[in-house]
Amino acid sequence: MLQKSIFLLVLFLTLVSCQFTETMIINENGSGRMSISMDLSEMMAFSGEMMSDSTMTKMDTIIPFKHILEEKKDSIAQLSSKEQKKLKSLENYNIHLLTDPETSQMVIDIYTDFKNVSEANDLMKAFDESEGFIPGMQDGGSSNTSGDNNVGVMYSYKKGKFKRDSYIIDLEKHQIQIDSIKDVESFMSGMTYKLKYTFPRKIKKSSVEDATYSLDGKTIEMQRSFIEYIKNPDVMDLEVELEK
Repeated sequence: MLQKSIFLLVLFLTLVSCQFTETMIINENGSGRMSISMDLSEMMAFSGEMMSDSTMTKMDTIIPFKHILEEKKDSIAQLSSKEQKKLKSLENYNIHLLTDPETSQMVIDIYTDFKNVSEANDLMKAFDESEGFIPGMQDGGSSNTSGDNNVGVMYSYKKGKFKRDSYIIDLEKHQIQIDSIKDVESFMSGMTYKLKYTFPRKIKKSSVEDATYSLDGKTIEMQRSFIEYIKNPDVMDLEVELEK
């Protein structure tokens, strides 16, 4: 049942609008938690008739990546040492799966705790490497339009200054991907990418003019069109300076 549910979630990711949210909570010593969530609730409502089928049930569960790796260890053993190493690096990640047909809620959240914010760089890799071994994704359900395959992110936090720097990994492949989504660009216009970062101290200033802040001044949020982010990763760059 769980595998069927995950398959449906990822399959419909390519068919309807969804919202991506990148969340990070940073402690004073630089440790914290980061997650990337996909909110497919709009798809859930749109496909209500299909989701009424018994294959989609109400659930709120956490799936450790290491359990999936253990379950598929025989298949993984047949991969190259390089591929095995990639999958091994995902052991500390978890998937939070939340579905509720009654409220049309559907969210997939991939998260990990880190000791240093630079470790958060690997979450983007986990998001990509999950294809092929999360149930359903190996069947072609994952989207080539996600943009993550050709967009990397570097994070740094030192002496009260935080930086998020997006960059294109492979210019040629990135252009091919942009060309490939032209026919569905209008269909993806409703997709957004949002950042929500919480810091241990009040934010003194940031590089984003249209950002919004929490009442205590410790959380910053910004949002861009997902298509815009795919085309130009720099639109999600962010620099934050905290009060002393």
